Amino acid sequence: MFNQSIETQNEQVQLPFLKEKNIELWIKREDTIHEFVSGNKFRKLRYNILEAQKQGKTTLLTFGGAYSNHIVATAVAGNLAGFKTIGIVRGEELALKLDTVLTENKTLKEAHKNGMHFEFISRDLYSKKHTEEFIKSLREKYGDFYLIPEGGTNPLAIKGCEEVLSEKDEKFNYICVAVGTGGTIAGIINSITNKATKVLGFPALKGDFLQEPIEELVNQKTNWKLVTDYHFGGYAKVNSELITFINEFKAHNNIQLDPIYTGKMIFGVLDLIKKNEIKEGAKILAIHTGGLQGIEGINTKLKNKSLALIKV
Repeated sequence: MFNQSIETQNEQVQLPFLKEKNIELWIKREDTIHEFVSGNKFRKLRYNILEAQKQGKTTLLTFGGAYSNHIVATAVAGNLAGFKTIGIVRGEELALKLDTVLTENKTLKEAHKNGMHFEFISRDLYSKKHTEEFIKSLREKYGDFYLIPEGGTNPLAIKGCEEVLSEKDEKFNYICVAVGTGGTIAGIINSITNKATKVLGFPALKGDFLQEPIEELVNQKTNWKLVTDYHFGGYAKVNSELITFINEFKAHNNIQLDPIYTGKMIFGVLDLIKKNEIKEGAKILAIHTGGLQGIEGINTKLKNKSLALIKV
């Protein structure tokens, strides 16, 4: 799986108002790569897996929250490639009820099923995960592992994300993508060969603090911008408007969106079109970065609040 380049298909969105404005909206179905190692997770992990093999490592170690797409993707990818995996997970309270967690939490259940060893740590200690002291303590405990950062973004991840687009995508005026850590959009920006193409990034986190880190990853290229109005309150925050949109979009187009990244991004793209901020006649390609397994965690929160659920 990791030794080959994968090219995914584009699927056109059919909505009446798009036809009225003579706008084409296509979605690149990166979510179809694999059930758990899908979208940008496959792209980010591919060259890291190959590098870990090259270095002769036998263990991958990474970080994430209890519903992290990256945690489960690393566990499954590691298992497929023959690695042991270790997940340093935010929230030490999870260890106190691990049997229940592994029954109710699909993310950690699947990661555990694929052999991942968990270490649950406090939020305070988790905030120090980048420090040399903490990494040293992990190496003393677990030995010589290959370290993959939270979210998976590093130079090899960006290299992988540079392979999302293919020659057939050069016709698009806009490439749209959800933004988490910035690695995926950086790879896409770096790979653009048509100078007339603009990349629009839709951050899932509140604020504009990602602008500078992304600039550093793309050598100050100017063919992109962040659209920061569609985070719906912040990371993993949702409301009834977003849930209704995701359900209606699936009903009309038979494409499942996730509520953390792609749902917000597609909502934003369509809203920009309605506001005439994207010119008539434009051809738009939106990248589906996967992450559909995260729907279960959001639905659990919605159910606890007696709110409508995302239909899957």
